[in-house]
Amino acid sequence: GHEFIKKAILLLLLGGSEKNLPNGTHLRGDINMMMVGDPSTAKSQMLRYVLSTAPLAISTSGRGSSGVGLTAAITSDPETG
Repeated sequence: GHEFIKKAILLLLLGGSEKNLPNGTHLRGDINMMMVGDPSTAKSQMLRYVLSTAPLAISTSGRGSSGVGLTAAITSDPETG
């Protein structure tokens, strides 16, 4: 189960590539992930695995982040709903 989430975690672990655009803009290659879901759907277990696998991984929760320090965007995927 959780195939899309596992694929997202794999991409997160592999990382993106940094880019320097011709106009001087620097795009970081960091990939961030926000998991939201019902209780008891293995979110914490998956995140704990990532934290033990990736030495630079940082976990945060809604309680640990200020409104200024955490920004989120939500989009709808036509394939998954």
